[in-house]
Amino acid sequence: MKEFYFEERGISYRMNDFRTDRPTLVFIHGLSGSSSAWLPYEELFESQYNLLTIDLRGHGMSDKPRRYDAYALKNFVDDVYKLLNHASVGKCIFVSHSFGTLIALEFIVAHQELVSRAIFLSPTAYLDNIRGSSLVRAGSIVLAALFRLIPFHPVIRGRVDYSRYHYTGDWDMRRIFSDISRTTLRVYIYCLAHAYAVNYDELWKEIRVPTLIMHGTEDSYIPASHSVQLSKEIQHATLVLLPRANHIIVLNNIPEVSHHIETFVS
Repeated sequence: MKEFYFEERGISYRMNDFRTDRPTLVFIHGLSGSSSAWLPYEELFESQYNLLTIDLRGHGMSDKPRRYDAYALKNFVDDVYKLLNHASVGKCIFVSHSFGTLIALEFIVAHQELVSRAIFLSPTAYLDNIRGSSLVRAGSIVLAALFRLIPFHPVIRGRVDYSRYHYTGDWDMRRIFSDISRTTLRVYIYCLAHAYAVNYDELWKEIRVPTLIMHGTEDSYIPASHSVQLSKEIQHATLVLLPRANHIIVLNNIPEVSHHIETFVS
């Protein structure tokens, strides 16, 4: 894998040597994470597939825009779309986690001809059905408004080394602090506010490509029942529930997740 920087959009990303005779996987990480969450998958899949892992705007080694509006999800989608053009990536398979599934969802619906399959890990679906969601929405809007009044001098703080977390709980304060300290609380709140600003429930039904949904049965962020419902809304969807797994299946359940990705892709 090689490191690159797409100056036009301020996006850092990683790619291996692309070959026309194998599938291409594009990985989209979750909120306050980075492409380093996919390092084990790079090691497992580098010889089998073309791989593109991205640091979303405001995350990892990518630039941190100052304005609140810059973190609207359509801007993340535009980043990915223009990066794929820049890197000459053709039809591909999207692999996304948590907050990243909303970006993948918007991208797939807008550019369905560019995506052959979709893999959603712990998808952020039906947020309005989660207990306390109205408080999170209101709190993120208020905090975002306050942050807009405070000067912001963004500094790129790099990626978290997730190998330090053997098994991380949903509310592991060490991991959460490491993530947010690099992303910054401001960017975290901006992204959270935008995630809650739009109701995506009906948009899932517009996906027309074969889809794999993976969810941990002990997820305390997004209940696994939401993915059960999602699998009924999306045509051609396959659902895999991981027993005793939480929301952070990308880090905690690498063997199972990679196995199901490989099976689905092949």
